Amino acid sequence: MSITATSTSTSTSTKTTLLTPRILSVSKSSSHTIAKTPVPSITLILNHGVDGDCHAGQTTQHRAQPQRTPNLRQVHLVPVETLRELSGRLSAAKPLSAGEIGENITTEGVELSTLPLGTEVHFLGEDGKEEAVVVLTGVREPGPGMDKCWRG
Repeated sequence: MSITATSTSTSTSTKTTLLTPRILSVSKSSSHTIAKTPVPSITLILNHGVDGDCHAGQTTQHRAQPQRTPNLRQVHLVPVETLRELSGRLSAAKPLSAGEIGENITTEGVELSTLPLGTEVHFLGEDGKEEAVVVLTGVREPGPGMDKCWRG
């Protein structure tokens, strides 16, 4: 599966085809745990998120926030490069694996943090047809639950 990114944060839309990026893993969890379980596939539902994931929904699904707040984190994407970097900084016995820090989609070859907010990430099937679009709405900061699992 290839990925393209369209930035809509400027007056003109710029489309960049990223040739090497790909999806390494997809994950979900029906309960509020930090780690999500890798699964063979996920279904993205418009304005809802990942079907069957505890964070899906139009309002915030986090236990520490009121569930009337608009949910801007319906799908979490994390590059495997970030997992590798964090593994090097944390006092973990083993490297972090896909889904372990709560991401639904683990990518490779695109540094998502360099893309502006509002960027549309287009996921293309092997036939080149668009299968899903995810709009980047923010950077997920580690919460206190992360420190309970990993120091650093």
